[in-house]
Amino acid sequence: MIDRILFPVDFSPSCASMAPFVQRAATLFRSSVTLLHVCDLMSHDGFELYVRSPQEIAENHLCVAQAELESFLAPEFPQATCSRILRSGDAAKEIVDVAGTEDIDLIVMPTHAGQFRRLFLGSTTAKVLGRVQCPVLTTKHAETIVPSPLEHRVWLCAVSLTCDSERVLAFASRAAETVGANLFVIHVIDARDPIQMVVKSARRRMEKLAQKVGWEGELKIAVGSRKQALLEAARTCNADLIVIGRTSGSGPFDQIQGLSYELIRDSPCPVVSV
Repeated sequence: MIDRILFPVDFSPSCASMAPFVQRAATLFRSSVTLLHVCDLMSHDGFELYVRSPQEIAENHLCVAQAELESFLAPEFPQATCSRILRSGDAAKEIVDVAGTEDIDLIVMPTHAGQFRRLFLGSTTAKVLGRVQCPVLTTKHAETIVPSPLEHRVWLCAVSLTCDSERVLAFASRAAETVGANLFVIHVIDARDPIQMVVKSARRRMEKLAQKVGWEGELKIAVGSRKQALLEAARTCNADLIVIGRTSGSGPFDQIQGLSYELIRDSPCPVVSV
């Protein structure tokens, strides 16, 4: 179900550290990988304009970027089997465009996030999450953690029991079945709600949802802070992936809920937002 993976690269250390996660996903799904670099033709200093024309500067930047792209992670992604695309312009816009034109099934990219959520909201990754249609796998901690061994496949899928939950669970269950992953499904109830009645209702709705999707497995219900409960569940089951849904709205702050941002920022493992 995931035949083509897009790996946007900017040649940074955090980007290079995502390579093992891309390789793991490609191996699990037997997918092809395409590397994409978006060159900023406007990134020149004033001195360059004194010695060369803007057109010459742009052509030189493209040549340099092409050479870097061809050599970047060459052992991990040989050109014979992994295509490479060079674009220029706005990074987020070009990533979204390539994802559509190349029929990409999954984008894998780091967050480049700082310690504060506001910094993360302004990142290219955040813009891509708000615009692209296909799933996106990302993690903030690629430079400090390594992917789980291939034989370790424990996934956690968070469902909100809204109208979008069927789509999210359907993706997670199909993907887990494809790679033989052990999938847990969790719904978090706010601690301020009447717990006993809400838990029973949530359990019935989860069972109905699972039956509709055709998934059989363990259903978890947690009570408390949604983010903390999901992170705790991920640590408890030693998940190597969290699957969440992302909503549509009128702008980037509406399109990706704050909870999704915080999960991606603080999760101990990669997060796929669907």
